[in-house]
Amino acid sequence: MQKEKWDKQVKDLTRCMEKELDEKRFRHTMSVAQTAACMAMRYDVDPYKAYVAGLLHDCAKCIKNKKKLELAEMYDIPVSAPAKENPDLLHAPLGSVLAKERYGITDPEILSAIMYHTTGKPNMTKLEMILYIADYIEIHRKMLPLLERARSLAFVSLEECMCVILESTLSYLGKNGAMLDPMTKETLTYYNNLN
Repeated sequence: MQKEKWDKQVKDLTRCMEKELDEKRFRHTMSVAQTAACMAMRYDVDPYKAYVAGLLHDCAKCIKNKKKLELAEMYDIPVSAPAKENPDLLHAPLGSVLAKERYGITDPEILSAIMYHTTGKPNMTKLEMILYIADYIEIHRKMLPLLERARSLAFVSLEECMCVILESTLSYLGKNGAMLDPMTKETLTYYNNLN
């Protein structure tokens, strides 16, 4: 019976995301969900949870920036100075709230994975790392620095793969003059110290 319930929920959520997201974002979302489920099987994590986290990780991405700010205020989501300038940075914490409020997800592991899929955080769970990595390595992703290296490590070591992606992300954002989230730096420091 549980499998039928999961299948129905995945089907319903997929339909919702197809309506909420533009075509490119929906294609990315489906690829992240599939990649996350495959990685979950490799690391002995519930593939259903990984798939649902992947399906909903960008559920707030296509909301207009003004609306993102309004929703952040409504749900008491802190808005940092960088997020005020670039409200798209709110899509992860807002997505976590919407996953619960709009889409009925109550599993704290899934909600946390969505919350930290852009910045990471020190001492992530396997599911959190899987979603973070799947978002970076999925097959439709444009060629990013160190993408091939990250893909080769994704099924070997979550922690090493995190280091590669975090270093690449910080380097890329730094070169482009983007504001860096301090959490991403803390996350890299944490994973560098593990290796």
